[in-house]
Amino acid sequence: MRVHKWWTLLAVSIGTFMLLLDVTVVNVALPRIQGDLRAGFDELRWVIDAYALTLAATLLIFGSLADRFGRRRVFGVGLLGFAAASLACGLAWDPLVLDVFRGVQGLGGAAMLATSLALIAATYEGRDRNTAFAVWGATTAAAVALGPLVGGALIEALSWEWVFFVNVPIGLATAVLVARAVPESRDPSASGRPDIPGLVTLAGSMSLLVVALFRGGEEGWGSTLIVGLLGGAVGLLVAFVAIEHRRTQPLLDLALFRIPSTWGASLGILLTGVSVFAMLTFLVFYIQNALGYAALATGLRLFPLTIASFFAAAIAGRLADRVPLRLLIAFGLAVSGAGLLLSRQVEVGSDWTALLAGGILIGIGAGAVNPSVAAAALGAVPVAKSGMASGLNGTFRILGVAVGVAALGTILQSEVSDSLAASLPRAPEGLSEAVATGNVAAARAAAPPGLESQVAAAAESAFVAGLDTVFLVAALVAFTGALLSLVLVRARDLTTVEPEAVRAT
Repeated sequence: MRVHKWWTLLAVSIGTFMLLLDVTVVNVALPRIQGDLRAGFDELRWVIDAYALTLAATLLIFGSLADRFGRRRVFGVGLLGFAAASLACGLAWDPLVLDVFRGVQGLGGAAMLATSLALIAATYEGRDRNTAFAVWGATTAAAVALGPLVGGALIEALSWEWVFFVNVPIGLATAVLVARAVPESRDPSASGRPDIPGLVTLAGSMSLLVVALFRGGEEGWGSTLIVGLLGGAVGLLVAFVAIEHRRTQPLLDLALFRIPSTWGASLGILLTGVSVFAMLTFLVFYIQNALGYAALATGLRLFPLTIASFFAAAIAGRLADRVPLRLLIAFGLAVSGAGLLLSRQVEVGSDWTALLAGGILIGIGAGAVNPSVAAAALGAVPVAKSGMASGLNGTFRILGVAVGVAALGTILQSEVSDSLAASLPRAPEGLSEAVATGNVAAARAAAPPGLESQVAAAAESAFVAGLDTVFLVAALVAFTGALLSLVLVRARDLTTVEPEAVRAT
């Protein structure tokens, strides 16, 4: 195979698309999984949580290990592990087996996501690097938005198992491409044994934090369990920082946080996750649950957002040579915030078209942010540390989604509960939980005889009111991210030059 300069980008984009698609694609398969495997609620929830937990908890670890042992090697091992775990998920005969292999799948996804930007940074320079970041940014946005569409198509045409099986041939073909056409790169100064104490404390801290975020809404944020999990996460994080201060070759070089642009890029992608990527969950709730569209039809109605994001990412990549990155990031977050505000025109009785204009603006904003944040995050560090920077960027991305879903979900449920309490003083038990996902049909089914229409109307009104508040909060978060990016991302931080010793041909 002739080694073309764009093979690396192709391999990285395919791997990134697969792993991010699996964050959302499985959601539409849950009803079929529940029926076939006779899964209980907790078992079903861990189908989602196990993947997200291992993905978020190990991103920075894999990024740092890649700098030491080779980014292509870590990416390739992650790709093969992801494909093997996907096969095992599709063959699962029991909910527990499925949950375990979803966790393994998350480990493979973390190895790929943590090294994707680092491989791009080590392979491309100048205009080519900006083009590569633009394609990568469009890929990430498309993967998140196309999840319901791809999942719905596979389930309707084949079965829920193919949500996982489809990763196997694609993963194996991409692994061959990686082995034959992607150049290896690593930090030439890294030596000695890995930072095991740092690895253990960081993985423990991230795991406890993500579990707390996932369970806080259900258990109560002031409950003993959640407070204990958050306290444990903080304690382990403090221990991790203390360990890293003493290491000559730490898992995470804390000096990165002395660079304002590192903070700007990290907070930029974190707040994009909280405001934009997390909101996609609630858009799906509205279109699929409240309006009653099937999974495939839901994905089609989100397609304009995906297309807008793709073209915006391509344009942002072309502009990165001429426009300061802080302006591109701020522009993207501000446009996303405007789209979220525009989406507040949704009312009771509205169809999905009420979201069209706002959704397109959200897509444009997300598309502009993705490659620009990636360029800022990698541009502020030497390429020798690009795996570490890539893992850090991915960690903030996934944490942003987890924080956003948890926080916005709590706000939505609180608004729904207050609205239902005002309109239905004797609301059936558990009604607010169902309505918070837009499930008006469940509200109608739970209503006392003769009150179905009244309960359904109250449920729809409560969900729309809650959605309106969530749009407002998400918009304010996006605008905050725009301001922070303007202040923190500085051109003088983004002047690192790649040392030739880092790149292996």
